[in-house]
Amino acid sequence: MYFSLSWSYWITLGLAVINAFFLVRIFIIQHDCGHQSFLKKRKLNDAIGLVCSFFSAIPYEYWSRSHSFHHAHCGQLEVRDIGDINTLTVKEYKELSFGKRLGYRIFRNPLILFVFGPIYYLLVNVRFPLIDLKGWKKIKWSQFYNNVYLLLIYTLVAFIVGWQKFFLVHIPIVVIFSIIAIWFFYVQHQHEHTYKQWKENWEYLFSSIKGSTYYKLPRVFQWLTGNIGLHHIHHLSSKIPNYHLTECAKENPILNKYVTTVGFFDSLSFIFHHLWDEENQKMISFWKFNRMERAGLV
Repeated sequence: MYFSLSWSYWITLGLAVINAFFLVRIFIIQHDCGHQSFLKKRKLNDAIGLVCSFFSAIPYEYWSRSHSFHHAHCGQLEVRDIGDINTLTVKEYKELSFGKRLGYRIFRNPLILFVFGPIYYLLVNVRFPLIDLKGWKKIKWSQFYNNVYLLLIYTLVAFIVGWQKFFLVHIPIVVIFSIIAIWFFYVQHQHEHTYKQWKENWEYLFSSIKGSTYYKLPRVFQWLTGNIGLHHIHHLSSKIPNYHLTECAKENPILNKYVTTVGFFDSLSFIFHHLWDEENQKMISFWKFNRMERAGLV
């Protein structure tokens, strides 16, 4: 990409897409290290995860802790603001004022959710200690140190190659990577018949198998994304490293029997999943809600 700057920036951007997928794979290694599943020894996992975080621009310890919270509470309607994409229920949306409805509709717009949202996530959500849970003081400090180290590394590289070339090469990779990552996360938990319950009715097994998808992709993309498409198995046991997920699926076919299997073109329809219909236990679009509201069904 660095040398292609002297030829055509379109070539540079084309290479950025390829490199973004490789960065997804690097991030999956960071992700597994956060689960302490990539290798057997904690110190090695933490060291590798920290190095990976300087490529992904996502702080290692802070993100892994919030992601662990997501695993422990995925699908619980009480906690939709940590490690998840906020989704309102039909009842909650119905009770909103016009202005707040408009704000939520803007938030769920594909351009905001999948383009500007990932950029905001990298610049704000993982840069500042927005999560405030008991016992997180050390985690917040680790996030601060990670930000400082990342800034120092970026400054050093930019000093060597030049600020302009650094931004022209690295920023597109990170931005495209973040878009891919958010898209995968969305597809894996926002399918039509996903699983969302209040804590009193919540079940871990249903949350893992029904609340996640099997995102079935061509082999090359499955490799580039670290087999994270087998998300139901990953949620069932986060201690299974990415390089054993496919083997686990083959040896335990029952795990794929009750999961929602979806391909790339099928997943495009998920952008119209806006609200959780508790009564019918499925995601619906704003258009569907409007029809139901006019008919007096909500």
